[in-house]
Amino acid sequence: MAQAYTPGLLVTPRTRWRCRRVLPIAGRVLATVGQAVNALEVVAETELPGDATPLAVAKLLGVPAGNMPAALLKQVGDKVAAGEVLAKTAGLFGLFGSEVKSPVAATVESVSPVTGQVILRGEPLKVQVRAYLTGTVVEVLPDEGVVIEAQVAAIQGIFGIGGEAYGPLRLVTPAPDQDLTDDLITPAHRGQIVVGGRRVTRAAVSKAQELGVSAVVAGGIDDQDLKDILGYDLGVAVTGTEKIGVTVIVTEGFGDIAMARRTFDLLRRHEGDFAAVNGATQIRAGVLRPEIIIPLTAREAASAPDVSPQGVLAPGAPVRLIREPYFGELGTVESLPAELTVLASESKARVVTVRLSRGETVVTPRANVELIEG
Repeated sequence: MAQAYTPGLLVTPRTRWRCRRVLPIAGRVLATVGQAVNALEVVAETELPGDATPLAVAKLLGVPAGNMPAALLKQVGDKVAAGEVLAKTAGLFGLFGSEVKSPVAATVESVSPVTGQVILRGEPLKVQVRAYLTGTVVEVLPDEGVVIEAQVAAIQGIFGIGGEAYGPLRLVTPAPDQDLTDDLITPAHRGQIVVGGRRVTRAAVSKAQELGVSAVVAGGIDDQDLKDILGYDLGVAVTGTEKIGVTVIVTEGFGDIAMARRTFDLLRRHEGDFAAVNGATQIRAGVLRPEIIIPLTAREAASAPDVSPQGVLAPGAPVRLIREPYFGELGTVESLPAELTVLASESKARVVTVRLSRGETVVTPRANVELIEG
């Protein structure tokens, strides 16, 4: 039987998922191997050095650099409050003295009699890493973090913005071809992951931000709406660091594209279940896809259907077309001709015959399809 290998998006009711949760710098690991953790639990923490504030004290006092240390009221290691006098001179006969106040609350880190400069270091910034995945710690990375594993239902999207978010899944449209509009989002959805069918509107995202919705998931989004939400044209970039108050994930692409029935049904099956999502996306080297991860109970994991081999493009495999003129359409592979085919551009390529969900059969280069893995 003809088959090929192609990258694809994972949409599966059951898979064994592992995630590495590591600190940006060395710190303390709070979990141990074999420990059960929930998504919101802190598994590692550290402190980043606070901001450094250089202060030209000698210049501000009007004294030579070498005389500056004698004018200091605080020494290295001492704490100073914002607005507190850090250094002062008595002036002539006790008159016309000068003083320098600290612009920030900090600790005196260094004093230089050569430059006349004092470095103030702000309070350390505490950094905590959450488990993200409700599961079991299978490995501890000393001073770095942990590796967590669990049986999950997993869905990868096409594009997303915003970082990690958590909450119960809540479907607000009855079908995958209905738009996610602002009137479908209510105060009851605060802290939840709202799932719609087709395009999520700009007004819906704005209302989600206003009401404290954790994340919004839909089939598509309009490019201009995305630009308006962000306030700038994203272009080609890595996403996930946007601070917009809500994570947005689209599963199919840009425009009025209905969510794949398979994806919608999987989300509907888990309505009310707690999930973790991440909108981080990178479409060039080191591809990173936005994801929806739903931990399974032992009973759910046992009853979930087996998943098919990943990456295999074969007759019967579900696919999504990712280039015009069929961009965003879903279908099933009918055949994979082995011989090269001459394209309209007069170049030659291996093609795939796809039966679209709307009934039409098309022939397209294999590079134009993406496998919907499961």
